[in-house]
Parts: sequence; C-alpha cells; structure tokens
Amino acid sequence: MASRNASFHEGVVAGALLAPLKLGFLLILGLLGIVVVAWIVDWIFVFKVWPEGVGRLKGILAADLARALELAEWQNGVSKAVTGTANFLYGLVFGVTGIHDMGLRFSEGAALSIPDTIVRNSYLANTEAIEVSMIGTQLLGVRLATLGMMVPILFLIYLVAAADGLTQRAIRRACGGRESASLYHRAKHLQVMLLAMGGLLVLIQPVSIDPRLVGVPVAFLVGILARLQWACYKKHL
Repeated sequence: MASRNASFHEGVVAGALLAPLKLGFLLILGLLGIVVVAWIVDWIFVFKVWPEGVGRLKGILAADLARALELAEWQNGVSKAVTGTANFLYGLVFGVTGIHDMGLRFSEGAALSIPDTIVRNSYLANTEAIEVSMIGTQLLGVRLATLGMMVPILFLIYLVAAADGLTQRAIRRACGGRESASLYHRAKHLQVMLLAMGGLLVLIQPVSIDPRLVGVPVAFLVGILARLQWACYKKHL
C-alpha cells in the first residue's frame, strides 16, 4: 500500500508534467474562441450594418496593417513579424483545414467528383461569408502582432509599479501599519479583467483605431493596481 506522501509526490509530478499541456490546450481554445467571436462581429457589421459591406472590412485591414508596420518600425522591430503573424493565423485556420486550397481548386473550373461538386455548391453559396472570415482572420493576426508590441511598455510599467508598491509596503510595515489581503486580491483580479477587456477590445473592435489609445491607458491603470496590490501584500517575503 502506497503511503500518502508517495501519492502526494506522484500527484505533484504528474501535475507539473501536465501543466504545460493544459496551458497550451487552454490557449488554443481561447484563440479559437476569439477567432469565432471576431468572425461573428465581422459578419454582423458586413451584412447588417455597413453599406460598403466587405469593402469596409478590407479598408480596416489595410489601415491596421499600415499602422502596425509603422509601429514596428518605430520600435526598431521586424516588420515581417506583423505580416508573419497574420499569415500564420490564416494558414492555421484556412491552410491546415484545406479551405484555402479548396477555393483555389474550385476556381480553376476543372472536372470535379460528386463529393467535390456538393462541397463546391456549398462553398459558392457561402463565398462572401468565407471571404469575410478570411479577411477577419488576417485582421485578427495583425492586431495580435500589435498587442505583442505593446507588451514591453506594459511589462516596464508593471515592474516600476510593483517595485514602488513593495517599497511602500516595507515603509508601512516598519511603521507598524497593516496589510490588506482583500485589497491585494481585488487589485490582482482587476488587473486580469482590465487586460482581458482591453485585449478583446483591440482584437474584435469593428473600427480601425490606434491600439495605443487603448493599450497605454490600460497599462497605466494596471500599473496603479499593481502598486496597490504589492503595497497591500500581506505575507512575509
């Protein structure tokens, strides 16, 4: 009969080995969810709101791509990372599934088998929706790359705020002040909410705006909350 300590260590080891797989699976599911939500938003605005239809979405893609390339040059980054991210996401969704090659094959007008003919009819009946999904996927890739370029400023602000918060905590502890576990947890959870809401706003917004107008205010708010979080940290370091 195995001891409780042995089973505990086995559980810890298994959890440590499975943690990267679980994290990767959750990230993939989250990315797929964001892609689907972006498609739904694009379909609604293309077919129900915008008189220009898919032309408006193409204009947003062109504007966001130009802004992302400008931001990459301003940060002395590699502009190919922007187009590479967009192409990678497009290939992951439409290349791996074969939808891109399917559209090319159907456009050639060659003789098709009966199953391909059935699929071709369905494809042609939803051509515009598929085109919107393709453009929306590329737009999402461009915006993901733009968010990636906002990470350094967010990280810098967080580090400065955390250092200042820990300094204020040390001063208060030396003076006999109290810590607050409730403020610590609330500030921590609000940071996650702000980052999630800001990221979703940048990724699925149906307009073209400078992501810095969203990312910079969110970064400063996260910095304020990070300072409060670490200033109220209750446990001993």
